[in-house]
Amino acid sequence: MTVTVRFAPSPTGRIHIGNARTALFNWLFAMNNKGRFIQRFDDTDIARSKQEYADSILYDLHWLGIFPDITEYQSRRFEIYDAAVERLKAARVLYACYETPEELDLRRKVRRTRGLPPVYGREALTLTPEQVAEYQSDGRKPHWRFLLPNFTSDPLQPERTEVHWNDLVRGEETVDLASLSDPVLVREDGTYLYTLPSVVDDIEMGVSHVIRGDDHVTNPG
Repeated sequence: MTVTVRFAPSPTGRIHIGNARTALFNWLFAMNNKGRFIQRFDDTDIARSKQEYADSILYDLHWLGIFPDITEYQSRRFEIYDAAVERLKAARVLYACYETPEELDLRRKVRRTRGLPPVYGREALTLTPEQVAEYQSDGRKPHWRFLLPNFTSDPLQPERTEVHWNDLVRGEETVDLASLSDPVLVREDGTYLYTLPSVVDDIEMGVSHVIRGDDHVTNPG
């Protein structure tokens, strides 16, 4: 196996010391293992991402002595993400939801008062064709959630489902999928959240090790 790592900032601003630290750790790990270092710009936020920031990040990495083996831009890979979305829909693990942020916030509050975790209750799976048509006639557009595999047969009856993985720094990590909401992968306007392009790219590019901050520690699960 060829060790492959990636440094994947969003080019919405200039590099800071935390970015530089992450890039350096990835590059050193790749060099120590005779592997590949991919510079990937997670620039699916077209409104905020700018080429001048991407150029600035590359310049600063070169100044640090870091020279990527490959440079990729997510904004040039939308066809790949579109195809992944269609595969997920065909597999019936990506489903349309029509709730507004206010409605979702109210549901979370109700669940808390009932002593339940404030996760999404998958109400969208119970919508009838008539209800969907009514939402659409009101001008609502769906956002799309990924159905987490935390049930046996009925997705409305989630159960404790532990996922384990070995973090080379922190040791064994565990997350219970029943404690998480089904993540939104596609927004109402059709744009992608970070999660889908990142996972697709890591698979497509053969990323073997993910080195980043502790705030992302549960994402590999």
